[in-house]
Amino acid sequence: MKVVIAEKHSVARELARVFGAKAHGEGCLECPGYAFTWAFGHLIQLAPPEAYGFNGWKQEHPPMLPEVFQLAVKKAKIKEGYTDDPFIVKQLQNIKHLFNEATEIIVATDAWREGELIFRYIYQYLKCNKPFKRLWISSQTDEAIKNGFKNLKPGSTYDTLFYSAQCRSEADWIVGVNVTQALSIAAGNRSVLSLGRVQTPTLAMICARYIENKGFIVTPYFQIQLSLQKNGIVFKATGTTNYNSKPEAEQAAKRVQSTARIMSVEIKEEKETPPLLHDLGSLQQEANRKHGYTAEQTLGITQNLYENKLITYPRTESRYIDENVFSTIPGLIRILKRHPNLATAAGTLSAMNLNKKYVDAENVTDHHALLITPVRPGQFSAEQRDIYHPVASRMLESFHHDYFKELTTITLVSDSILFIANGVVIKSRGWRAVLNETEETDDHNNQGTLPAVYEKEILHVVKTEILSKKTKQRPLFTEATLLKAMETAGREMEDEALRQTMKDNGLGTPTTRANIIETLIEQDYILREKKNLIPTSRGLSVYDIVKDKRIAQPELTGQWEKRLEEIRTGTDVPAFKKEIRDYAAAITQELLANGETLQNLSPDKPGEDRMICPACKKGIIKLNPKAAGCSDYQSGCQFTVWRNISGKTLTDTHLKTLILKGKTPGLKGFVSKAGKAFEAALALENGKVSFVF
Repeated sequence: MKVVIAEKHSVARELARVFGAKAHGEGCLECPGYAFTWAFGHLIQLAPPEAYGFNGWKQEHPPMLPEVFQLAVKKAKIKEGYTDDPFIVKQLQNIKHLFNEATEIIVATDAWREGELIFRYIYQYLKCNKPFKRLWISSQTDEAIKNGFKNLKPGSTYDTLFYSAQCRSEADWIVGVNVTQALSIAAGNRSVLSLGRVQTPTLAMICARYIENKGFIVTPYFQIQLSLQKNGIVFKATGTTNYNSKPEAEQAAKRVQSTARIMSVEIKEEKETPPLLHDLGSLQQEANRKHGYTAEQTLGITQNLYENKLITYPRTESRYIDENVFSTIPGLIRILKRHPNLATAAGTLSAMNLNKKYVDAENVTDHHALLITPVRPGQFSAEQRDIYHPVASRMLESFHHDYFKELTTITLVSDSILFIANGVVIKSRGWRAVLNETEETDDHNNQGTLPAVYEKEILHVVKTEILSKKTKQRPLFTEATLLKAMETAGREMEDEALRQTMKDNGLGTPTTRANIIETLIEQDYILREKKNLIPTSRGLSVYDIVKDKRIAQPELTGQWEKRLEEIRTGTDVPAFKKEIRDYAAAITQELLANGETLQNLSPDKPGEDRMICPACKKGIIKLNPKAAGCSDYQSGCQFTVWRNISGKTLTDTHLKTLILKGKTPGLKGFVSKAGKAFEAALALENGKVSFVF
């Protein structure tokens, strides 16, 4: 019997359907010759510090550097603490039985780093030593699944991918556990101050931008603008001199003559090549910018579209395709001839020679760029439509022709003051015709065709105006701009092709970046304010502690991400592990040595956000890792609000709002006993917490 193990039940069910497997076994679906089983994501994780004898949080523990890492079953929260999740234990027993009976194991977890890690950790935990093969597909259409099973790869082909995933997992444990404990211990254990390999430099970028933005001094300045005329065409030219005050600009404007002389006329043609195909990261940015979706929401919707066979593998980091995939593009374009918004563009493109700029096998990683599939979509939800449409439209844009425009720049002078007039004429809309969009940032769009003029010609000045302007600070990070900054470890660059070459030096991966942002929010380090991401007082306190340390430097973590990618291609694993261990030892000792400073900066220091206990009216509410409780508990006050309520972990902000105001706003992420997600506010009355729907 061949045992196929998928990452989750829905995928196993879909694979089983293709093979006609309908019979239900223990934790599997069966048909003659095959059994399809599943994990629940990360069933097995690296064991916590307690497994190595580090019980409690004590100053002598860090750095904790296990020689050999142990694996453990994912834990579930119970009243007494944490225990092995019984559902996971049961499914592991089912998987172990199937592996024991298997003549062949086929790995069908997600075809990338984390999917490989999920299987290998289960395989190692169960002490299985049977050989296995790998299913590697980029689409869940029936044809792709069947072809994938015909072309299974030896499991050893992906050993280096596992080594990369394992190094990532162990590095995050070593840095996260040690630095978090060292920082929290040094700060007096008033609350958990969590830091991590990727989350800390991400927090640093958000805090630094926020401080820079709030400290920016807006400076007004003034310019002179002329309206000129020739052959009945009126156009505008703006002075190149900035004046510090309006009276100064007005005085200069008085000297401007009634005419201006043409100094030069430059006409040049520019082209814009089509944008790269989407990967997950660029799709998340567009979805946030246009629809306000969080990175996590976009990831969830793309996964849903993938499992419904409507798009290819979503967790891709590539924005290119190879020749084999290119051969399918004409058919995919024909499918869009029936799309309500893209039919015209698809019809036009079908009759053209396709642009092959992004057909390059060397730039394709383990999965090609995001594409639609040959499956014709039926009824969409609003969320599915919002994500499917940019994947489809970007595919049309990327294989379309260049956009051409003619730029005219006229330089004039009047009373020794230089003025510039810009005009643009679109020669061919090319790829911009797909969505009929104009350029997002283009100073030339203020004017269309300028009149024909020649050097040394004198033009009549129709009107002189004073323009009032202000210097602008860099905007606060939105989720879209933060994801963009994380791609290149904080280096700002707009050129997409250049950004693509930098992606291996970024913070995290397209898949993990969403989780990093959500983790920072859950830890009460940042919050969403409209579209912006801003730090909380707690986040700013942590940033103040670490801002000058290596852990907060995006470039360092970006270099580590590059090393992980190099490990995937076969470079030295021990060297990276030693570097991480040496770094963790150094940074934890540095944090512990700064204990007094950290205690002064602790977000729970006396006098800041003091909350009188609503029950006894005497004690002070203390925020601890597992709950908020009264400091006067030794006198009998039992007031407690647990952080974990119905599967959702409350942040410090949630707890403070609930205790100080008696009610939170509506919160998402609760899970009922039946396993269904729901949204509700929390209310506090007579010391008891209840849901408000």
